[in-house]
Amino acid sequence: MKHRRTTRRQAAAAGGAAVALLGAAVTFQSANASDDVERFEVKTLSATAAGNLASSLGERLDATDSAGAYYDAESRTLVVNVVDEEAAETVRRAGGRARVVEHSLAELKSARETLKDRATMPGTSWAVDPVTNKVVVTADRTVQGASWERLTRVVEGLGGKAELKRSAGAFKPFVAGGDAITTGGGRCSLGFNVLRDGRPHFLTAGHCGQAGSTWSAGQGGTPFGTMVDSRFPGDDFALVRYDRDVSRPSAVNLYNGTGQRITRAADAAVGMRVVRSGSTTQVSDGRVTGLDATVNYGDGQIVEGLIQTDVCAEPGDSGGSLFADDAAIGLTSGGSGDCTNGGVTFFQPVTEALAAYGARIG
Repeated sequence: MKHRRTTRRQAAAAGGAAVALLGAAVTFQSANASDDVERFEVKTLSATAAGNLASSLGERLDATDSAGAYYDAESRTLVVNVVDEEAAETVRRAGGRARVVEHSLAELKSARETLKDRATMPGTSWAVDPVTNKVVVTADRTVQGASWERLTRVVEGLGGKAELKRSAGAFKPFVAGGDAITTGGGRCSLGFNVLRDGRPHFLTAGHCGQAGSTWSAGQGGTPFGTMVDSRFPGDDFALVRYDRDVSRPSAVNLYNGTGQRITRAADAAVGMRVVRSGSTTQVSDGRVTGLDATVNYGDGQIVEGLIQTDVCAEPGDSGGSLFADDAAIGLTSGGSGDCTNGGVTFFQPVTEALAAYGARIG
């Protein structure tokens, strides 16, 4: 039988200094850890391998035992938040670095539900930040007056489980970014070439168009594809079927005369270094800062399950590729700011889109 609550109180009693060290991703051993920790080797991992390990451990750990994970790029290790020593041993056996925290994933998800019920308003987003072990709520510049006061009260009511931040820009889908693709008067970007039922297609953002719309490589160009499905809001991905025989390498344009070959899809991990390619601002890079983010673009356009990053993007970059080395990670959805001042940008996980369409990278 597990004695979770007792173990958790013992871990909390280790003191604030230990928690401070954890926030900096410094090697941590629980007050209850004993010498058994030395029996397990912490694996050195690439960012994508860490993402895969995080997904595997997420299936094995209960939401009341764990609280997310993040990639420590300096040590190249996966740090997994847990609330008791039994879960910590599961992490160590798998090669991860266990970190005992105060709030479980179930508690943080409950905080998200409170935000959804009491603070859903345009110009806001929230995502679990495993580094701080909190739900980070971000309000853009349009959240003012009574809305700001209500949001502040709700976040304060969640105590240490949430914190409130400001974004200088306004959240919006990047309508209007890889290679440019156009339909009618709109421009977006191609995400990744894929195969579905043996036929060539590509992924882009759902908010870029509707099923039945035709797409070309430039304004006024001959259409080469038809959008067969579009999902937005809720999700933000779409599938376009190639109708003509055109060059369609499994690669991302780096806008320097070369391309990055893409051979697979992978899940994101907090702390992972990622690169974005889009037709407006071309190539930018940064880090994943949150997972399973909810963003409210206004006018009822709420999207859930997004990857939150500090990578910049601008209108026209929508649908464009987010990748890490040869792995497809996401499709550009929207955000705030620009590539002069920076901001927050959200991406649709590509693994979800592939699963929905029964497609694969290719």
